[in-house]
Amino acid sequence: MKNVRFFLTPALLFIHLAFLYAQTPKINSGLSADRLKYYESFIKSEIEHQKIPGAVTLIMHNGMIAHKGAYGYSNSITKTTMKTDDIFFIQSMTKPIITVALMMLYEEGYFLLTDPISKYIPAFKDLKVSRDVNTGVDGATDPLNTEITFVHLLSHTSGLTHGLGQSQLDKDFMKGYFMKPWTDIKSRASSITNFPLVGQPGNQWNYSAAHDVASMLIEQFSGMSTDEFLRERIFKPLGMNDTGYNLTKAQQARVVKVHSQVDNGPLILMEQQPKVEGNTIWSGVNGLFSTAADYMNFCQMLLNKGTFNGNQLLSRKTIDLMTYNYAGKLYNRPGEGFGLGFAVMMNAAESKILSSNGMYYWSGAYNTHFFIDPKENLISIFMTHEAHYTNYYHDKMRQLVYQALY
Repeated sequence: MKNVRFFLTPALLFIHLAFLYAQTPKINSGLSADRLKYYESFIKSEIEHQKIPGAVTLIMHNGMIAHKGAYGYSNSITKTTMKTDDIFFIQSMTKPIITVALMMLYEEGYFLLTDPISKYIPAFKDLKVSRDVNTGVDGATDPLNTEITFVHLLSHTSGLTHGLGQSQLDKDFMKGYFMKPWTDIKSRASSITNFPLVGQPGNQWNYSAAHDVASMLIEQFSGMSTDEFLRERIFKPLGMNDTGYNLTKAQQARVVKVHSQVDNGPLILMEQQPKVEGNTIWSGVNGLFSTAADYMNFCQMLLNKGTFNGNQLLSRKTIDLMTYNYAGKLYNRPGEGFGLGFAVMMNAAESKILSSNGMYYWSGAYNTHFFIDPKENLISIFMTHEAHYTNYYHDKMRQLVYQALY
């Protein structure tokens, strides 16, 4: 009997512990796996109601993968299953990468952030400011009160525009800047000085095509094309093997189709899909393709204060410099400011969305979103391909990821 008791007691203990474990929320790297199911349920609901075709999600916490998922379809018409290594056209998530590239050259001494852009591109000295943006490109103008600096350029306080608004100047800019058959970034970015500013530099936050000018300056300072600079100086050290302006045939098979929901009807494929090969304009605005895993490596480098797997791309002090607020109260989301390439959370209470002060983020026009939270050592990425951009998916990602912190 003594021998029987010896073997039964550990067995009963094992059963008891297994029962307790089953009643305890599963924890993965400081995030509750059970509570992250709220996030998954939200995404599945959006797919079921044909708001999005599918999504890829990736969360890193304390340097560990806390969550990785692929949901729905990369092509909802052919019912092609979404995979975690599928490729997205990341649109304006290109801008933080371009900003990092330019700041690498800043660290090498090519310019000061307070330098006027005209020091390197003389045509910027003669810019004019529109008196009324509704009168378009040929309306009355005023001279500059102050010149555009690198800080203005990278924080969208320069007065340049993106052509996304409804004013006549925006419409003229979209047609005259983005709709012309440029062959390279220098020719396109140089033409930006043909348009008046929407306001005096430093007087407003206005989302702009300024990162095309940054791309032009990368080429001017480095003597390399922006495409080559990004590949050699950023993508290779970070292992971003699926990120670039052009894709191989094998990569093209993994590109998620851009969808659109029209009038709350079923999702359709956009007639015009992103061009995946033969691109020659190394856009700073919106030109790159990437995966969630590749972009996570980029974000992890930023969270690591400029280093990744033994490679140092930037100084920790430069990362600090990039995540200060240069827009004051000009940025148009409560509690937030704008740094160099990113929106930055300044007062989480004002934002009324789960967050931390110091969190920074950005997104792309087809609803690719990310945020980096140094305080929580947390990175979250959400990628889908639906053509109607909304901050909703960013806000829901923050709500449903932060609530899972243990």
